[in-house]
Amino acid sequence: MSTILLAAIIGIPLAWHLGITAFVYYDSGRVGLEPTRKWVAITFAIPIFGFFIYLFERSELDYDPEEDPYKDHNYNIHPSRADDAPLPSRGDDREGPDDLEGPTGSDSERER
Repeated sequence: MSTILLAAIIGIPLAWHLGITAFVYYDSGRVGLEPTRKWVAITFAIPIFGFFIYLFERSELDYDPEEDPYKDHNYNIHPSRADDAPLPSRGDDREGPDDLEGPTGSDSERER
């Protein structure tokens, strides 16, 4: 195997890996994601996935509760789905779709 080819196969990914690790070292201190050494170690030990873990954690720093549309459990429901019966969840006392149907599979008894 050629020395140039071997250097390219090993050198280019290694350079990218060290560059990404250096970026995390610089950026984590700048944005305040502490401790910096932890994020550098994660990025270095888990080459590609560690960087994505860092990016996801970094994006959590931008969370502003005042801009969160779901903070009060308000969900935007499309008008075409507004009349659907809600499904019961664990510990929920609301009637589910099975409770709303009559014995024949319709709401005929409820309407009487």
